[in-house]
Amino acid sequence: MDEKGSSPQAVFSGLVKIDGAATTQLTLTSEGKLRWTDGEEPRCLVLEKQVLGFVVEGTKVVVRAVVRSEGGCCSCIGSRGAGLVRKDFAFEPVHGDSLNLWCMHLRDHLDSLGRPKRLLVFVNPYGGKRIAPKVYLDHVKPLLEDAGVQITLQETMHRLHAKEVVSSMELSKYDGIVCVSGDGILVEVVNGLLERQDWRDAIKMPLGIVPAGTSNGMVKSLLDAAGELCSPENAVLAIIRGHRCSLDVATVLQGETKYYSVLMLAWGLVADIDIESEKYRWMGSSRIDFYALQRLFGLRQYDGQISFVSAPGFEAYGEPINHKGGLTGAREPCDVSKEHLVKSNPYGYYGPDVELMNQEWRTISGPFVSVWLHNVAWGGENTMAAPDAKFSDGCLDLVLIKECPRLALLSFMTELSNGGHVKSPHVMYLKVKAFILEPGQRVKEPNVGGIIDVDGEVLARGSGTYKCEEETLMAYDKLLITVNQGLATVFSPM
Repeated sequence: MDEKGSSPQAVFSGLVKIDGAATTQLTLTSEGKLRWTDGEEPRCLVLEKQVLGFVVEGTKVVVRAVVRSEGGCCSCIGSRGAGLVRKDFAFEPVHGDSLNLWCMHLRDHLDSLGRPKRLLVFVNPYGGKRIAPKVYLDHVKPLLEDAGVQITLQETMHRLHAKEVVSSMELSKYDGIVCVSGDGILVEVVNGLLERQDWRDAIKMPLGIVPAGTSNGMVKSLLDAAGELCSPENAVLAIIRGHRCSLDVATVLQGETKYYSVLMLAWGLVADIDIESEKYRWMGSSRIDFYALQRLFGLRQYDGQISFVSAPGFEAYGEPINHKGGLTGAREPCDVSKEHLVKSNPYGYYGPDVELMNQEWRTISGPFVSVWLHNVAWGGENTMAAPDAKFSDGCLDLVLIKECPRLALLSFMTELSNGGHVKSPHVMYLKVKAFILEPGQRVKEPNVGGIIDVDGEVLARGSGTYKCEEETLMAYDKLLITVNQGLATVFSPM
């Protein structure tokens, strides 16, 4: 037996039988690769990328991995993650006393990767097409079990259930939280963590998302940024591998009421399509396209005003606001003093620690067709809303339309799938560090307001709007949006 130190790159090496047949030399390298030969053909498994975990079955070490389906494991997983299959490799050491040593070295290397070992998994059985339970059973559970992850399963039984659970859970019991759903459960989790008294520790909890809803904008953004397809398998693999990235969190403030957003805020065309198309939910995902055409032919504009602190390089947009200790004009901004924010919620997160009054604010007045703020690139699996958005740049991407001919607007909608809409001469596309929305009424319909949509939920409704009789978290009035750079943490492929 040629054991540890057989070559400069070898961490451990020895003779093994492969799947109970041929005998070959198996080597674990310092690069984290298992290498052997199958006949004359060299083989390898990359532990970080391909190996989920391992178990001992009698005298064998069974390595559980994901490999390409088109033949063999020696190739690393492709950039688009296509054709992946789960596969077991059984290695039986020729010398029985090597079994424990193999287990020790494999475990040491996998542990060094910082992978999560205990996960709280939310499954939303009612969202979207109600496929989340099947996605969990077919994809999430098998892969996590192969990786040796301890799963605590929680099905959400009603709206805000996930928020309730995380607001009182014991943080030390988990290495991360996984949402098998659309974007809605993720938003609930973030809000629940930030409303805790120990929010500073709670928001450090890594969050994972597996696509199983109508809108899967966050996981699409994460996977697409790494060049991977948006699929449950790729999402679960990203969670197992344990890589993390920081994520900006926006605070929406109105008086003492707060809402924490990680995806987007929309007012005007996009919000109307997103929310009002629910009346055609029986049509499935095609309801969005169907209702978008309706809104195109019955185009609305809204009076109102926006103010913002532009990011460097975007100072040319809007008109400057001169102020002395506050913004001048007929309509004053929200109270953004630190004292006010602290009083509004002394225990939870109260917003980023920045002095907004002394920033250089700029303003644009309506009427507007659409105001769309985005924190990540994709608003859904087929909507690249903000192609330049970054996960942790401390900015929101603003996509603004004031006036637009219907034909140009149709082109705008068809370009949403590739981000080409932001190149339209009718679109203003810029980055902002803080934002104030002062929503007004529909042009030519002064008794009808609009809808403010945050992360796919109605934050506020004006008079005369769709389901205006329902209660909302905030009034259809002035809102302040600020950004805390990299406040949250998400599992990421990179």
